[in-house]
Amino acid sequence: MAENITSPTDFKEAVCLDVGRVYDSCCDRDCLEDLRCYFSPRGQEVIEQAISVRCKDAEILNVFIDVEPVHFNRGFYACDLTYFFLVKFDVFTAPHCQPIEVQGVCFFEKKCILFGSEGSVRVFSSENGCDETSEQVKQSVNTPKCIAEAVDPVALSCKLADCCNCCCEIKCLPASICRQLGSDICAPDCCNRTVLVTLGLFSIIKLVRNVQVLVPVYDFCIPDKECNCSYDNPCETFKRINFPTDEFFPPKEADMDCGIPYSCCKKQQF
Repeated sequence: MAENITSPTDFKEAVCLDVGRVYDSCCDRDCLEDLRCYFSPRGQEVIEQAISVRCKDAEILNVFIDVEPVHFNRGFYACDLTYFFLVKFDVFTAPHCQPIEVQGVCFFEKKCILFGSEGSVRVFSSENGCDETSEQVKQSVNTPKCIAEAVDPVALSCKLADCCNCCCEIKCLPASICRQLGSDICAPDCCNRTVLVTLGLFSIIKLVRNVQVLVPVYDFCIPDKECNCSYDNPCETFKRINFPTDEFFPPKEADMDCGIPYSCCKKQQF
């Protein structure tokens, strides 16, 4: 690593960097109640025979993001986000029988307005080449980039429900979501039952725009330790591992830090 810096004025030079600046951000805690789940044809057959369901796990498959300027408020942008979740269920089709694992997909649409400043330049890049067969990366307008960060949702509850006419408005989910599951996920025209799931979601949404900033540089970052490429005896390696005491003696409630933020919206400054 570089030598110890004794004074802020010890930097060697000032370097101009092209970085992403966060102009605005917010964090949110959403309780997504009664999201309708969609299943593969085989999964739907199991749901039709179900007498009860239990939610095992939920994860985020993808987030579709669209950014549009807010015309009545200069510098602000509307961020439309669609979260797609993969939810795993234990489905019971008879009393005292082993459950059948079924995977379903549900989605949630969210919209927020954030400040992203203004920019009217057109951006071109040589990143993908410039021959006749490949187009250069181009943005018609210099809009900020929306980034969504979220942890996998907490599965709060689920229940079986009868389908109504309003439940079958969505016939099929996007092909990219179906490909991740290896099967088409559609809402049959004649389905009688579905599963409604309630999820808890923590997320951070921010608008980022590339800017040039001048920063002081002290030195190049050179690693100060060598790579360990030795292959020790497995038992000797095992002896150097600390004994996992916490695994045998779980902490008390007073010793635990849940780490859940209490503020629903927190502005982040550059």
